[in-house]
Amino acid sequence: MKIPDAIRPALALLLVMATALTQAQQPLSSDEQRLVATIKHHTPEALKLLERSVLINSGTMNAAGVREVGALFRAEFERLGFATRWVDMPPAMQRAGHLVAERVGNQGQRMLLIGHLDTVFEKDSPVPPWQIDGRRVRGQGVSDMKGGDVIILLALRALNEAGALDGRTVRVVFTGDEERVGHPVEVARAALVDAAKQSDAALAFEGAAHDDQGRDAATTGRRASGGWRLTVTARTGHSSGVFGREGFGAVYEAARVLNAFREQLIEPDLTFNAATIVGGTSASWDDAQSQGTAFGKTNVIPRDTVVHGDLRYLTAEQGARARERMQAVVDQPLPGTRSHISFSEAYPPMAPTPGNRKLLALYSRASADAGLGAVVELPPGQRGAGDVQFVAPFVDGLDGLGAAGGGAHTPDEWLDIASIERGAVRAALLIYRLTR
Repeated sequence: MKIPDAIRPALALLLVMATALTQAQQPLSSDEQRLVATIKHHTPEALKLLERSVLINSGTMNAAGVREVGALFRAEFERLGFATRWVDMPPAMQRAGHLVAERVGNQGQRMLLIGHLDTVFEKDSPVPPWQIDGRRVRGQGVSDMKGGDVIILLALRALNEAGALDGRTVRVVFTGDEERVGHPVEVARAALVDAAKQSDAALAFEGAAHDDQGRDAATTGRRASGGWRLTVTARTGHSSGVFGREGFGAVYEAARVLNAFREQLIEPDLTFNAATIVGGTSASWDDAQSQGTAFGKTNVIPRDTVVHGDLRYLTAEQGARARERMQAVVDQPLPGTRSHISFSEAYPPMAPTPGNRKLLALYSRASADAGLGAVVELPPGQRGAGDVQFVAPFVDGLDGLGAAGGGAHTPDEWLDIASIERGAVRAALLIYRLTR
């Protein structure tokens, strides 16, 4: 029977409501109730730990600050019986390194928990270090993602006090350069990938999110983050010869390419932002400073143009298809011009998989059983890139289990204080059930 289009939205809403009601009917076990009670008891201490971490500036390039936050959290893991180590990066990478904490056993699924120590706020960033405003707090990296790091520790503290970590394997990796990954990436993410290869499930604690309907949502897929660079050179000459004997010039060729991308490549989960363009009789670009210079006169046909852009895609196949189509556009230059495009990839794609969605279903189940409501799947296009993507080829993963907030990467970054307890309850119940 075909369902009339007019009633489809109402049926979808009824299905969501029925699912939520069904999930809310299973009570927590007595052990799980004790986990929740322990988390509530220790939440005030967790907030104090969050404040201490936020008061330490740990911008990615502030290696001393990243290490100081790492030392703060390292002490907390050691109190919970974790063996810890600091993984240094080669000096040439100019990165602080990563914190790894482990408890190894032989029972239940082996868990990998992922966070990061660094923020986008370097030493001279004008951001209030810690400022409480009612139910919110503002600060450097408070939701991205020191709040998520504290949720991990609060959940593990409850599990440890209940004896639920005995005989279980839990590995935690807090990277020190998530906001600006060091190169080569293979070295920068070696510790994380190694932990993933020894795990059965990965949980990442980037900030919690909501879908377009305002429902709590978690992430089963994240798009690759890469880039492209378009370089155009052209014959130059007097502007009176443009479109004729002298050709079209570098700026018009760059405009042709960009407009063709816009017309020919747009599809779901694929974006290719053109971020900067520099063109003129001469043009140059400084990658280290992310800025360029150009010189030119209105009566001279421009010789050089450089365009830098961002490229995001959900699967490796989609990425390869996009690059092929972009190259095909570039291979048809205007008269008197030559174009070249190059590509890079910083974060690999993480497509939604049945295993990832199973983790989401278990997480949603735990949330509903705790009286916190169901958690739905966030569309991949609504998140940026994250460390969980590096482990996606090796293990099922779920992201977005951290603190709720907003204004990430801006001076107005804030966190919903109640989300610390909420996130820890959900995480502890999920880890408890998976490791049983």
